[in-house]
Amino acid sequence: MLNGSPGILPGLPAAGWRRISKVTIAGERPGNRLQIRGTVMNNAQTVLVFGATGQQGGSVARALLHRGWQVRALVRDPFSAGAAALAARGAELVVGTFEDRAAMRSAMAGVDGVFSVQPSSPGGTVTDEQEVRYGITIADLAVECGVKHLVYSSGSATGETPTGVAHYDTKAEIERHIRRLPLAATIVRPATFMELLVMPGFGLDKGRFQFFMLPEGRMQVLAVEDIGHLVASVFAAPARFAGKTFEIASDSVTGRQLEVLFSAAAGRPIPYSRFSDEVLAASPFLHKLTGLVDDGRLAGHADLDALRQLHPQLHTFAGWLAGPGRPAFERALTSGARWAFDR
Repeated sequence: MLNGSPGILPGLPAAGWRRISKVTIAGERPGNRLQIRGTVMNNAQTVLVFGATGQQGGSVARALLHRGWQVRALVRDPFSAGAAALAARGAELVVGTFEDRAAMRSAMAGVDGVFSVQPSSPGGTVTDEQEVRYGITIADLAVECGVKHLVYSSGSATGETPTGVAHYDTKAEIERHIRRLPLAATIVRPATFMELLVMPGFGLDKGRFQFFMLPEGRMQVLAVEDIGHLVASVFAAPARFAGKTFEIASDSVTGRQLEVLFSAAAGRPIPYSRFSDEVLAASPFLHKLTGLVDDGRLAGHADLDALRQLHPQLHTFAGWLAGPGRPAFERALTSGARWAFDR
């Protein structure tokens, strides 16, 4: 619980509070807000962003703020570094969690749009059942609160046919629920993140790289930064995108192209190979994901030309690796950590 009279919250930089008007405290009555000095741009539309201190939500929040939208962010800890960064950019913080329906309802009051993304079981923080419950609750509250446009972030392999991979099939269940509601909604299905390719555990520290596709096989990839720009474009054109479901990606790469790019970036040969049969036999999770690449569902089918019309500055993988991805790539070259999401 935060105490004290209205003013700048202690522990957060004063410089970023010009556009912040209020913070909702979880556990208080809905609508009971602690007022923070500043003014609100009343002529801009407001979007509530879930997961705003994470990868996808953070990207969306930054892109919307950059375009002049008002952003409201549900955060667990308003004193965290991620929340402080959002506040410094002008976001309105609402304190609460996915388990707190009253806090989410309060956060949703009066907003024009909602960006919905939930943690999933590979991260180790929630169960599959919790992910589904969170996604359904947000959609139901959007209807209850009269939200004009919901954008839900699903997954590229998600569809009507079960994948056998729980964290994709959970998203299919949420998608089906959203489509049954009297709600203007858009569902985006992000491709594999570029950031995943430079996580430790794929062999870069041993001078090689292993991944899901065959050497000549192709996968679409997505820079996390591009998610925000694409979703912001969707929010800007609700009449065009309401009722639509589509995949989003930034670029596509083959295993051979990764070999060339990683070798050039490292200054030494980094040969590419698919996960070995032994690795796949020992990991049912990796084996299932590899099968989804082989049958095309995880390889990606985004219309890259159409997406470039929405955001002409979509990253190529080569440009991303040379720029924002470079620090993570260099860390992966020396880190012997293992990929732990074997769920």
